[in-house]
Amino acid sequence: MSDLDQRIEAMFRRDKLGAWLLVVLLWITVLAVLFLTWPYVPEAGVRVLLVIGALAVLIFNTASIAAMLSHYAADKQFIYGLDIRALDAMKARK
Repeated sequence: MSDLDQRIEAMFRRDKLGAWLLVVLLWITVLAVLFLTWPYVPEAGVRVLLVIGALAVLIFNTASIAAMLSHYAADKQFIYGLDIRALDAMKARK
């Protein structure tokens, strides 16, 4: 494996880890807000809408991050190779 390939893999792993950590943070935040606001929502119909909205946010955002990572995995040579070459060029200018 070349140096460029190793750098691409390292960047992709960091981005993937960061993306999944943000998804976990999103789930924790949305569920915490849902839990903390629950006692202040007296009507059952509003509670149902609150749960549906929270689930929609969680499901669609999780799916979008998974799709993004899938596309990044397929095109990582181009995406990260371009980034690394730009970073190397900026370092060379200094």
